Amino acid sequence: MDFLNTIAAPAGTPIDMLGSDEDVLYWLEKAGMSPDAHPKIERGALLLEARELREMLRTLVLKRKAGKRIDIAPLNNFLANAISYPQLLAEGKGFAIERHRPAQTLRQVLSPIAESAADLLATGDFDLVRPCEGKDCILWFYDRTKSHRRRWCSMQVCGNRHKVEAFRERQRA
Repeated sequence: MDFLNTIAAPAGTPIDMLGSDEDVLYWLEKAGMSPDAHPKIERGALLLEARELREMLRTLVLKRKAGKRIDIAPLNNFLANAISYPQLLAEGKGFAIERHRPAQTLRQVLSPIAESAADLLATGDFDLVRPCEGKDCILWFYDRTKSHRRRWCSMQVCGNRHKVEAFRERQRA
């Protein structure tokens, strides 16, 4: 869901937070999805591939949310290029599993996002996948609140805007 939200419209005008290959790599790092290493790539190629993946995933989520039939072949084609494997690590007296993601291709660099999306599509509760109700907002979220009544991508931004707008409307009345 976070990857879908790398394009936002906070003031009604879309802003793409992925503006370069470096932005994509930075996003992967912050999301804990960095590849072990990444291949030497033509400038702009990773950005283009990431944006295409994002729009494919957006279409799949929108259709899945609407209960429509989705074509999973493009995502499966993307996943077919993924290479990842778990490694068992000794940590003190216990153990941990660390996933390694070697990447020789652009799709392998982006494969953790595709894997996460496949998991969401297969196991996610789409009653809890929601678009923000904010005016002009295009962000999505997975409602993990206890009551499952979340309406906004952010209460501080869209929720607050709605409250201010409602207050002003009451004042005019």
